[in-house]
Amino acid sequence: MAVPEVLRQLSRRAWEPALARAHRAAVLMDAPSAEALHWAGGAGELLAAGALAVSALCAEAAVPAGAARTVIVLSGTLRGGAAAAVRGVLERGTVRHCVLLCGDEADGGGAAELEETLRRWMGEGGRAEVLLRGPPLLAPVSAELCLLPALAALIPPLPGPGGPGPAEVGLGALPAELRAAVRALVGELDSLFTALGLREESFAVGALSRVVAAELASYASARNRRRAANNKASVIFVDRTLDLAGAVGHHGDNLAEKILSVLPKLPGHKTDVMVNMVELTALQTTDETCDIIAPGCLAQPNDPAAKALWESFMNLKQKEAVMEARRHLVEAASRENLPIKMSMGRVTPEQLSSYIQLFRNNLKALENHCGLLQLVLATVQTLKHPQTSKWDNFLAFERLLLQTIGESEMPSVLNQLLPMIKSYNERTKDDYACEDFLVLLIYIYSVVGEIKGGKELDIAEEKVKRALVTAICDEPEPSPLLQKITGCDSSLNLTSQKASDAMDGIFRSLRDIARVRVTMKQFHSIHNPGSNTHQASYKPLLKQVVEEVCNPDRPDPVDIEHISSGLTDLLKTGFSMFMKVNRPHPGDHPLLIIFMVGGVSVSEVKMVKDLVATRKPGTQVIVLSPVLLTPHSAVELLFASDRLQPDARI
Repeated sequence: MAVPEVLRQLSRRAWEPALARAHRAAVLMDAPSAEALHWAGGAGELLAAGALAVSALCAEAAVPAGAARTVIVLSGTLRGGAAAAVRGVLERGTVRHCVLLCGDEADGGGAAELEETLRRWMGEGGRAEVLLRGPPLLAPVSAELCLLPALAALIPPLPGPGGPGPAEVGLGALPAELRAAVRALVGELDSLFTALGLREESFAVGALSRVVAAELASYASARNRRRAANNKASVIFVDRTLDLAGAVGHHGDNLAEKILSVLPKLPGHKTDVMVNMVELTALQTTDETCDIIAPGCLAQPNDPAAKALWESFMNLKQKEAVMEARRHLVEAASRENLPIKMSMGRVTPEQLSSYIQLFRNNLKALENHCGLLQLVLATVQTLKHPQTSKWDNFLAFERLLLQTIGESEMPSVLNQLLPMIKSYNERTKDDYACEDFLVLLIYIYSVVGEIKGGKELDIAEEKVKRALVTAICDEPEPSPLLQKITGCDSSLNLTSQKASDAMDGIFRSLRDIARVRVTMKQFHSIHNPGSNTHQASYKPLLKQVVEEVCNPDRPDPVDIEHISSGLTDLLKTGFSMFMKVNRPHPGDHPLLIIFMVGGVSVSEVKMVKDLVATRKPGTQVIVLSPVLLTPHSAVELLFASDRLQPDARI
């Protein structure tokens, strides 16, 4: 079973009910559904099936007058904000035939009850059809990575005052919305594993992962599936918060990671970015915010050449990936008989731009290679972006921090940041902005681990807090990220008190981040202090987990906890205390699925793929996660959202 191809097929199959009913229909969908469709096939598939319009679901959404029906796609169940939006559309009275495609609610009344609700909202004479989804809405970002956009806000709660401690976490101890999000995730995973025909052994690293794995193990539908399924797999759930340095660090020399980090996001999307397409037109403008021309993007699910190039961006080093971009572009130009002059040596953004210009006035060539051109333009814009030059500065400073952390106490590490925090008027283009310091602080506290408190640390933290509050208040206009953190959408509303309150909350969370691995034995540290012959280094928790899984000696894992799924497993575990019984090991099966609860980064996906290929050849590996993280999106997920009550769209 080639799992990546099966997952790609499943991501498309989830849309078959909507496609079958798209003819002369208006299609409305929430943002996570749109993101899944974007990577699985694109809105063009709905339009090709006869849809009159495809638009975002909101209470004010307009339905074209000639629409025979309205098809509404929800990433979750008909609850909360989704229910309010659907009700708003139907109560206007213009929709007389509604088809709803949504997730199944474990404790709901099924399709019949939902249809009755829709008919009540439409009024007399309304027709309703509810289709409960089979396979979940997946976004197949690459061969080894699939996202579940419906749960993008799900992140493990931190220990301490902000959330339950690792020892007492159970489903009942979680807030209601987080509890519902876990149940939704379990339902989605069971649907996915049913479609794959999996009989999985579940393992967990971290408190929330233990809850998710235990719920999946005891889920009635999953138990029935495991009795009948033949394809064995190990599924390891890992809490993102155990190693946040992997989410905010600038580790990999990876082009895809840089593109996703520096280019602006597509509206409503968590992963894909906007590629400026002006260079392919006759429009003369230097305004980067010009929105006359629709933006390009990275997802090209229907273009084999562009998909192959994107896989190169995900898996190769930057230099090799840029050379691949040139090779693909040269081959495309040659096929179109364009007058290209091949040059050897280093590839520059200017060289790639000159090749792109050859396609500009040739509409047939543009159409044939549109996906490829979007990816190459993304490369050019990333290489020229001012944030890209900062990437190396971050990397150098993170290495310096690793060295300092090994040699100094936390207060002196924080004191190193103080002279670097500058107000808007003092900063140059190479200096760090306010949100960049939040990235560095998360990195520091996550790497350091448990900190010895005291007056000196309190004073050092207070100085950094005050400097950041001053810098934030000096911003002429707070960035979108700072707006979400402070809750102020303009500098007029941003007071020193509001900035100070936000900073106090951030530093409380940072202290929680530092003690999140306190109960770990084997994975207690992600910092290698170095020696006289070796520099200090960061040792990713995910790398430690995969190395343990691939260890040929197969020792009993200490921190990778097996979650039993029935009496047989419990008996095995019990007997193993008295006699030699092979306890389940995460390296037992030919398929390894790693689910990062709270998001994963591009460099982590590549690291997992490379490690398994080297240490355990023949094993297929898939990484699943709700969201693909960049340094700034990780900051937003931690500090701008209520991490205990995510909007799981349920």
